[in-house]
Amino acid sequence: MTPAPADLARAGLRLDLDQPAPGAATVTLSRPERRNAMTPGTWRGLAAIGRSLPPGVRVVVIRGEGPAFSAGIDLRLLGGEEVAGEDPLPSPADPGFEDWIASCQEGFGWLRGPSIVSVAAVHGHAIGAGFQLALACDMRVLADDARLSMREPTLGLVPDLLGTKPLVDMAGLPRALELCLTGRSVAAGEARALRIAELVVPAGELDAAVGDLVAAILALDPDTARATKELLAQAPGHTLEQQAAAERRVQAALQRGRLTGR
Repeated sequence: MTPAPADLARAGLRLDLDQPAPGAATVTLSRPERRNAMTPGTWRGLAAIGRSLPPGVRVVVIRGEGPAFSAGIDLRLLGGEEVAGEDPLPSPADPGFEDWIASCQEGFGWLRGPSIVSVAAVHGHAIGAGFQLALACDMRVLADDARLSMREPTLGLVPDLLGTKPLVDMAGLPRALELCLTGRSVAAGEARALRIAELVVPAGELDAAVGDLVAAILALDPDTARATKELLAQAPGHTLEQQAAAERRVQAALQRGRLTGR
């Protein structure tokens, strides 16, 4: 059962099923007055969505409402200020601190799951946790006004919402180091050159470009799409011989499943 809209609204989220097309779902960061700043409640809400997606959802689009994708963590929390509806951040001295981080990471991890393809539609600023949320998705479509930055180290933090591996995989270790240790903003064109973005379009064409991408994915046979994602996800850790074996294994499983009707 998907979370109630009122519960998601308190977490700064909105879920629209069958958007932008049947078989897709759009998750919107919906706290525009805070530039979609995130809280642990936001991450719990994302995790709840991931746990409860209807089985017919094949594509998930992540986007932000208002002028920005997300300004990252709500800085009031880091300053010890009270944020309505949120508990204070736990102390690092708490023996459960790492488990708490793991619960926050759950809101990002499901976006790479085998049964869906996730697409981040990014406009304006995607800072810190916002950048990591975009990196958590399988693909990123950027408006030409997008600006990405990993600001956690400038706040005395490390990026800990599953953003480090995809950033290194896409941009390489030296560039990932430079981006994280300087916190500088990366414009959309550079993001594409660094392989962080699959597509950059004029801001006014973002919705149409994402819609076209979603339609193309949904036009593919679901079992073929799932098997192809599974196969490609294995490739970075494989030698050529290992990947060749994986291709044989996945192809055989796909075609045998068709013969048996599974």
